[in-house]
Amino acid sequence: MAASAENIEDGKQSFTSYCMVCHGLDGQNTGVPFAASISPPIPSLASAEVQAYTDGQLRWIIKNGISPSGMPASDKEFSDDDIWHIVLYIRHLPPAGSLGEPTVYGGSAK
Repeated sequence: MAASAENIEDGKQSFTSYCMVCHGLDGQNTGVPFAASISPPIPSLASAEVQAYTDGQLRWIIKNGISPSGMPASDKEFSDDDIWHIVLYIRHLPPAGSLGEPTVYGGSAK
C-alpha cells in the first residue's frame, strides 16, 4: 500500500478511534497515565524496537494482538486495508506531544 498522505491520514483516523487509548494520539504514549506502570509497559511506537518490525509483523500484531500483554486483537474492528493504513501511520508518526493528550484522560487534543 502506498504511503500517500491520504492513506496515512486514514491510518491516523483509525488509530485515533481505537489505539489512542493506550498509545496516545501520537503513538508515543503522550498523556496515557498508565503506559509506563503496567506490566509489560506500553511501548512507544516510535521506538527503535517497534520500528524494527517489518510492516507484515506490525500488521499481524494489530490484527491478532499480543496475549497476555493487553494488546487486543483488532481483526473484528478493522478491515485489512484499515490495518495496513494504521501500519502506514505508525511508520509516519508525528513528533511526540505534537497532537496533545487524549481528551479521555482530561487532555486537549490538538
